[in-house]
Amino acid sequence: MLEIYESALIGLWLTLSTIIIQAFVLVRVHRRQKGYKVGVIDPSLGQESLFFRAYRTFWNSIENIIPLFGMAVLAMMAGYDPRKLSIIVWIYAITRIIHMILYYQIATDKNPSIRSLFWATGLFANVYLMVDLGIFLLS
Repeated sequence: MLEIYESALIGLWLTLSTIIIQAFVLVRVHRRQKGYKVGVIDPSLGQESLFFRAYRTFWNSIENIIPLFGMAVLAMMAGYDPRKLSIIVWIYAITRIIHMILYYQIATDKNPSIRSLFWATGLFANVYLMVDLGIFLLS
């Protein structure tokens, strides 16, 4: 059964691997902070701080992977269309990588910013899967 979902599984692997890379980046930039203390984040930091942006990128990814991952696993268990699931997962994975890169590079409080467009695309992939999988399960 898992062979038919190989592409979706690789997309999920890429997404989870991206989060692990984000954790490494976060630890690295955190330890380079002046006055570094384990687990302590200076509340005065803002978008101009790479540490702040790395922290926000990592936690944003953690928050957003939970629904997609859960629904993707449910979709596989229920026999959801493998091609459709693969497309959704890969759109999500690619938009999350672009979001991460832009978040690291763009220090702005402007909302929406270009990175918001990629966040929203990932959210749309989540919502689409939620609705389409719900329809599939109810039919």
